[in-house]
Amino acid sequence: MSSDGSKKQFWKRNTAKVPGSIQHVYGAQHPPFDPLLHSNLIKAGNKPPPATPGKPKKATTFQEFESITSDAWDVGDDDDELLAMAAQHLDIEVVRETANKVIENHSKQQEQRQRQDETTELDQREEDTQEEVAEDEEDEEEVEEYRVDEVDATSPEVSFASQSSPYTDGRLVKSHSEAPIGSPKDAASEHAALHRQRSLPHRPPVIPLVARMADQNTSGTPAMTEREASRLDKFKQLLAGPNTDLDELRKLSWSGIPRQVRPIAWKLLSGYLPANAERRESVLQRKRQEYFGFIQQYYDSRNEEHHQDTYRQIHIDIPRMGPDFLVLQPKVTEIFERILFIWAIRHPASGYVQGINDLVTPFFVVFVFEYIEEEVENFDVSSLQEEALRNIEADSFWCMSKLLDGIQDNYTFAQPGIQRKVKALEELVSRIDESVHRHMQHYEVEYLQFAFRWMNNLLMRELPLRCTIRLWDTYQAEPEGFSHFHLYVCAAFLVRWRKEILEAGDFQGLMILLQNLPTMHWGNEEVSVLLAEAYRLKFAFADAPNHYKR
Repeated sequence: MSSDGSKKQFWKRNTAKVPGSIQHVYGAQHPPFDPLLHSNLIKAGNKPPPATPGKPKKATTFQEFESITSDAWDVGDDDDELLAMAAQHLDIEVVRETANKVIENHSKQQEQRQRQDETTELDQREEDTQEEVAEDEEDEEEVEEYRVDEVDATSPEVSFASQSSPYTDGRLVKSHSEAPIGSPKDAASEHAALHRQRSLPHRPPVIPLVARMADQNTSGTPAMTEREASRLDKFKQLLAGPNTDLDELRKLSWSGIPRQVRPIAWKLLSGYLPANAERRESVLQRKRQEYFGFIQQYYDSRNEEHHQDTYRQIHIDIPRMGPDFLVLQPKVTEIFERILFIWAIRHPASGYVQGINDLVTPFFVVFVFEYIEEEVENFDVSSLQEEALRNIEADSFWCMSKLLDGIQDNYTFAQPGIQRKVKALEELVSRIDESVHRHMQHYEVEYLQFAFRWMNNLLMRELPLRCTIRLWDTYQAEPEGFSHFHLYVCAAFLVRWRKEILEAGDFQGLMILLQNLPTMHWGNEEVSVLLAEAYRLKFAFADAPNHYKR
């Protein structure tokens, strides 16, 4: 606009951001302040812009423009003032004041609309919640609830929920068939929110520590499916008899034990409790007294010269265990130190070996649930009564001792048991998946480099604790589960990652994969599939050991 003849009124310019443009601009209900006009006004001072020669019908031109762009803004209180300003002299201060007023009014209207929308949404949510509660009370037996991203191993229609965490509220979500029907707008907004939540990087849903039989819920009295309730009744009937049929208990336990009866089932299956119900209480009292007799007899010797190295190593290893929220509690640390030190003193052939410390955790967590209903992730163990803590400690010691009695050669000098199992794993994998075996040979990956930990810690460092507890349900039910069946579980576990292994193109990539397998989202379904494949391998190879040897 180098000459007066080329100057146009601000509403007549053919620019991309004139009022009425589809493109949204801030304060779109009024003509925006034009920076080009601003610069002209600075040059011209307070003089009115000269009329454009050859175009006498200014009003008519503006009326035509207004009719074309009538949808660009709503007629409001500021329009008369704006039009008057456009027809008269344009002063820079007036323009600024008017622009600020337009922006301020627009902001206030937006805030009012937003508050109204929020109020309406809250009211709608309260109404929906009241309707859902009423429906649940009337139809409680027919409601099937499930948690997001988790699938029941035996009930595909039930999905696993995300773990109580900083990222999720852990609420139960109804099945889609029973969810209240809302407007398409509500459904779209809920879907968008869920999509955003799932697409957030580095914020995976965390799953509860200990899995219930189907949905991995650890809260007090969660809703159970009809099948779960039936299985729980079978366990209770079996355990209520005067003499528990251990063979029948093993059959029921192979596919998972309900949380409510897991403590007593583990004690029976490990051989800690007798099958005869009348003798159980007396045996418990005697064994618990015996353990604390060991404490009085041996624990003070932890600072003596010939035992202080053992105690120091235990003291160092416990904070390295998982889960952190459990082992970092001082009371839990004291209990674990006593259990491990007494076991090491009473088993001088092996003593304490790194890896044994991990085997205490599943027993401890399972026996804690004998006394609490809430989630273990948020529970302070020191709040339990002293008698309960003593019982948990003694029971954990004896059950861990029973387990280690069957695999003690894993922890004697040079750990020959682990050496044999790793060699057997290599031979087995070479027969069931030669491609995986040759791929690791090609990049010079030795089985001992990754499978030693699998045998030493019984896959506890590879699986979440909830999966380890579910795995141990089957190990307790399977003959020689920890010493023999574990080999086939490791073979099935390795082949499970066949695709990822074959895609790794160097030694470093393979080792990083095998030492950091992505199992944090695993639940009952994945563990059940793993166990089924392990059982298939055992059925094919266990009774014919020469079959998998070259």
